[in-house]
Amino acid sequence: MPPVPAPPFHWVDAPWGPVLVCAALSPFADHLFSARGLDVPDAQGGAGWGAVGTYLGVADTAVWRLRQVHGVAAHTEGVAPCDGAWPDGDLLATTRDDVALAIRTADCLPILLVDQATGAVAAVHAGWRGTAQGAVMQMVRVLEARFGSRPADLLAAIGPSIGPDAYEVGQDVIDAFTTAFPEHARSGRWWTARADRPGKYLIDLWTATR
Repeated sequence: MPPVPAPPFHWVDAPWGPVLVCAALSPFADHLFSARGLDVPDAQGGAGWGAVGTYLGVADTAVWRLRQVHGVAAHTEGVAPCDGAWPDGDLLATTRDDVALAIRTADCLPILLVDQATGAVAAVHAGWRGTAQGAVMQMVRVLEARFGSRPADLLAAIGPSIGPDAYEVGQDVIDAFTTAFPEHARSGRWWTARADRPGKYLIDLWTATR
């Protein structure tokens, strides 16, 4: 049995097993979060993007993906592999209803956004590097510039990812955040020092993203 998620998340059954959805986003966009253990098998044993595309109502060739590089490069048009390789980037957005946006994460944050007014949707891959570079803020700027979105119309969901009780980082990561966000990043809010491990911290990317 999968773990019980916190509202507004809940499990639904996909053809290959349970997937997580956010009730707040569901009226505006079909979407899903799938854990590594729920990968859709194909003949090669990898992720079955055809099955994912079918479930979301698009062709398997219309599931846009990226070679994720822990940055803030965004793509909004005609994402397709070139010589077998997907373009570099970590942010995807579109208003097209014939494509789906896909990102893959382990510890990093998978973040989905929907615009209730324009119908634009976006997917963000954000680890500590992307978060320190303002990945979500960059995605909002792209939505504003490309699709005329207003921040007040956006809804966002952070999917399963490493939490503040487990994400241990060093001083270099803390320095990156205090440099990028000097007015907001501080101990006790975005991270706590580990008393048992000098020079180590537990960072809260969920709070930093909000």
